[in-house]
Amino acid sequence: MYVKKYKSRNIYGKLKVCRYLLSHKSLKKLVPHTVSFSRKHMASMMAEHSSVYVKPDTGSLGVGIFKVKKSKGSGYTVKHIVNKKQLSHRLNSTSAVYDHINKRSEKRLIIQKGISLDRVNGRAYDIRVMVQRKPGGSWTVNCCMVKVGAPKKIVTNYYQGGKLYTMEKLGKEQGLSPKKTAKRISQLKSKSLKIAKHLSGKRKGMHELGIDFAYDKNQNLWVIEVNSNHPQFYPMKRLDPKAYKKMKEFARSYGRKDA
Repeated sequence: MYVKKYKSRNIYGKLKVCRYLLSHKSLKKLVPHTVSFSRKHMASMMAEHSSVYVKPDTGSLGVGIFKVKKSKGSGYTVKHIVNKKQLSHRLNSTSAVYDHINKRSEKRLIIQKGISLDRVNGRAYDIRVMVQRKPGGSWTVNCCMVKVGAPKKIVTNYYQGGKLYTMEKLGKEQGLSPKKTAKRISQLKSKSLKIAKHLSGKRKGMHELGIDFAYDKNQNLWVIEVNSNHPQFYPMKRLDPKAYKKMKEFARSYGRKDA
């Protein structure tokens, strides 16, 4: 377990972050339906959505995540990440799904509506935006890192076999014009700064946020997760050395030395 030793406070728990974002008039539209993990909520969420993700309220790197999807005909398929291996089970009821997951996780969990992610070269992707500020300074977007999932994996994380793209490479691979890519980057930066300002108003002393965005198949933008506890940006060292150097400079200003 990582214990943070530098001066940047965090908001503890994904569900709390969702509740904070839901209190904002425009940001609430970006938040997928998210509830605490319980037998009752599992039944109601699967009645309302074709798929959901069950994940630890705290945690990262794609560990301990389940995807539950309605099977053709009847029943449910549950896919689960164990270390770097993905397992799959078929279950008959939401109650059986709840028991299956509950036995395999000791952490506090949340249930979140599954998003039909946009794809690049047939693979799902999401986008990590790193927002930082030096002590006493304003929030600054220092990178947009595209995480492209490994084939058939339920998560996009680099540590689970995914690939990393720049936004420019994503646009090129998807056949988008430079103008369209620039518009996407502008949208991500604008939403990220709004999120950072709103959340730092709820929790003083924060200096960094790793915000995971996703576009769905209809090009609607969603906030999948906001990580304020030691968000990873080391993979940017190779992808964009200039951005990595800037993030490292900001991180050192508030005492972070691991990057």
